[in-house]
Amino acid sequence: MLKTYSYPKFDFRLPTGAGGDTIPRYPVVVVGAGPVGMAAAIDLAQQGVPVVILDDDDTVSVGSRGVCYAKRALEVLDRLGVGDPVVDKGVSWNVGRTFFREEEVYNFNLKPNADQKRPGMINLQQYYLEEYEIDRLKQFDNVELCWKNKVVGVEPAGDKVTVKVQTPDGFYTLETDWLIVGDGARSPIRSMLNLDIDGKIFMDRFLIADVVMEAEFPPERWFWFDPPFHPGQSVLLHRQSDNCWRIDFQLGWQADPEEEKKPEKVIPRIQAMLGDDRPFELEWVSVYTFQCRRMNEFRHGRVFFVGDCAHQVSPFGARGANSGIQDTDNLVWKLKLVMDGKAPETLLDTYSAERTWGADENLMNSTRSTDFITPKSKTSLTFRNATLGLARKHPFARALVNSGRLSVPCFYAESRLNTPDVDGFMGDMIPGAPMEDASIRVDGKDGWLLDHVGNKFIALVYAPEAAPAGADALLSDSIPVTTIAVVPPGGKAPAGMIAFEDVKGTFAKIYDAKPGTVHLLRPDQHVTARWRKFDAGLIRAAIARATCNA
Repeated sequence: MLKTYSYPKFDFRLPTGAGGDTIPRYPVVVVGAGPVGMAAAIDLAQQGVPVVILDDDDTVSVGSRGVCYAKRALEVLDRLGVGDPVVDKGVSWNVGRTFFREEEVYNFNLKPNADQKRPGMINLQQYYLEEYEIDRLKQFDNVELCWKNKVVGVEPAGDKVTVKVQTPDGFYTLETDWLIVGDGARSPIRSMLNLDIDGKIFMDRFLIADVVMEAEFPPERWFWFDPPFHPGQSVLLHRQSDNCWRIDFQLGWQADPEEEKKPEKVIPRIQAMLGDDRPFELEWVSVYTFQCRRMNEFRHGRVFFVGDCAHQVSPFGARGANSGIQDTDNLVWKLKLVMDGKAPETLLDTYSAERTWGADENLMNSTRSTDFITPKSKTSLTFRNATLGLARKHPFARALVNSGRLSVPCFYAESRLNTPDVDGFMGDMIPGAPMEDASIRVDGKDGWLLDHVGNKFIALVYAPEAAPAGADALLSDSIPVTTIAVVPPGGKAPAGMIAFEDVKGTFAKIYDAKPGTVHLLRPDQHVTARWRKFDAGLIRAAIARATCNA
């Protein structure tokens, strides 16, 4: 029991048709009702795909667990219809501060461009996110969320995957065209299929303490190296909702996990940190050892691995759930095209190619952060402390301080789905880049660019002189492309075109847009091609390339 949250209990149920004389078959089965598995299910349901979710528990996650949700994950959650409750309940923050002993040596702002809908980060206990996803799933009649359904066997073969499930009423078997696995870091299904996960386990331990207290600290990320209240180690502080504060204490590898979780060990640490007599209550305590590992491939025939079962990183940098949500965002639009017969199965190989690229980027940054935070030699410790000391006064040293490079969206710059530039462009919106947001006006109403794109292919044309020739025909193709005009402040689109008004000029600046410039967008809001003028033939070729139809 937590002091600030009451856990729901969900009723056991079987999927429709399961447990009878015949083996039922479903288009997609998702294993794991965590944040990532449910994100996949919502995305599928929104696109009209029937989906069954199996989970061996009957409630949401125990303890706060995942806490930080980055701007890119929030933008994906917006498309899933979950963003607003997450942001409304969570604690928004953009500023992080790093301290060495008693002095601040470095700070950063995650949102240098203020013309964006979402903050750099939201802190929210994981059980709230799961609750909001469950509420969203209840709005669909093509989703079956089945609790106390434990997968105990998986057998891929040919055009299907056979799954054996254990329930309170016994066992049953089902078949599915496609299986999405989101069953966590220990992944029973990964073990059932004898699949390896390779990487590094860090020889250190950290204590998580969720503390309920009234405190005037600002909603920022605070990280201490060698503070006087916890000498020789590091400490991290985050504010969550409900006046609940997450505190991570580095313990060292020799610490006894069970001993360190006892209140008589935890409470004095917190009292020393606070330095006053303010009252507080322990909400949740855990000790963890972290690792940086990933599977070699995330696709195995008709089985896809997403989230922690595919890749694991240290908690410094908020890369776990954020990268898992990006996994599903990458996978589902591709799977839908294949299911509809509009793309070959080779498109699904690009899920693994692009997301292992993203995982490697996360693993690299996470490993570097962890090596800086927990140096394993006297030489490394001397270098780190010297860097922190210099960072107080010298900007060059601040770039070397690494208290956790925070989660950023992945640029699929090397993806074979991109059409390389042939025209000259400035800025970051290269083929493969995740889109940046901008304030726009649509039909006289103020809004945000990312709320009006996604889930389909879109060609954004900046300040067209006339409706582009061939745009109407693109909309009628088997993989349709919607053409939209983006016009300068006060401008109007040619007759017959949907128009976004770039009210602050942010779009033109970030996208290096000049009159006639075209940006072709994937359903997951990544740029896949761009040109300085509209050409329907080039767009068709880029669509064929982006869907492996070329």
